[in-house]
Amino acid sequence: MSQSLPWVVYCDGSAMPNPGRMGIGAVITAPDGSRRTLSQATHTTGCNNEAELRALTLALHELRAQGATNVQAYSDNSILVEQLGTAQPARPIARMAELFDDARALLGTFEQASIRWIPRHRNGEADALARAALGFAPKPAAKATKKKKRR
Repeated sequence: MSQSLPWVVYCDGSAMPNPGRMGIGAVITAPDGSRRTLSQATHTTGCNNEAELRALTLALHELRAQGATNVQAYSDNSILVEQLGTAQPARPIARMAELFDDARALLGTFEQASIRWIPRHRNGEADALARAALGFAPKPAAKATKKKKRR
């Protein structure tokens, strides 16, 4: 097994409305630190979970074309991570089973590949790319709320 540094992918998808038109976005960082972004609208409609999965699949195809062997992917979609991160997903989604099977097969073509969940606020650039593909502005940053002290 290769011990090469991983290619890092942050992926996200949007469906407007949900379900509706899908936009997909990904930020790919090579082991040398160079970056590439992907942002495109699909020709089909679907839900946000499908858009997220299509974003990951697009990024993985791009990595295969670049010759990557070690991939670390990040997504803020817990369903995607649950379905792809375990051998036996707890709640398989029948409508999307074929897409998940294709993504699992693609992940299996790399010497090392893993997918991890991250909080939504750490995936802002990929989200903005997915929204831009549909002609929408990035989501506004979440406002920090101060907790009032009890007296």
